Amino acid sequence: MSKKFGVILSGCGHQDGAEIHEATLTLWAIHKNGADYQCFAPDIPQYHVLNHITGEEMHEQRNVLIEAARIARGDIKPLTEYRAEEFDGLVIPGGFGAAKNLCTYAADGPECMVNEDVAEAVRSTHRAKKPIGALCIAPVILARVLGKGTMTIGQDQTTADHLTAMGATPVPTWQGEIAVDTSNKIVTTPCYMLNSRVDQIGKGADNLIRAMAELC
Repeated sequence: MSKKFGVILSGCGHQDGAEIHEATLTLWAIHKNGADYQCFAPDIPQYHVLNHITGEEMHEQRNVLIEAARIARGDIKPLTEYRAEEFDGLVIPGGFGAAKNLCTYAADGPECMVNEDVAEAVRSTHRAKKPIGALCIAPVILARVLGKGTMTIGQDQTTADHLTAMGATPVPTWQGEIAVDTSNKIVTTPCYMLNSRVDQIGKGADNLIRAMAELC
């Protein structure tokens, strides 16, 4: 039987939601490696909405689940329906939505709060001894929820210090590389924490999914 991964999306668009390249190439990598996926997102308001041309805040409100459905082509479920026993692993793409909608890291740093549905998805998957993958900034969620683990954040020293403060062990990586914590079954890749090209994002996502499959 082929493996199946849950994927948590945080909206649509790197400034206020899920990073579209990271999310899409994660889904591509899952299918490329003979597995399948189900997308999830919390059914909550976005932290804010930004104009992706100017970076300025827009005076409107959007919903994380509805926005994430754009990436999932409508095939998405509220995160409250995620059950770790139904999947072989869990993946969280990055983008500022991971740090604004899934948790409050963008505002609160290492003292951040994690959305309870996100936290429970991470905890239940970890309790089931199934692998968890995180791209770009998303490792901060794992650090905050689990308080342990070796993971990448690219080459950014400030964020590395924040991971340490939350109990994790940062490891520097470059484009397309991954960090594999076999004891905690955590796989991470830096993506746009570095100045990366789209093909390098794809390489990192592919490496991450292949490593997760080996940990299953």
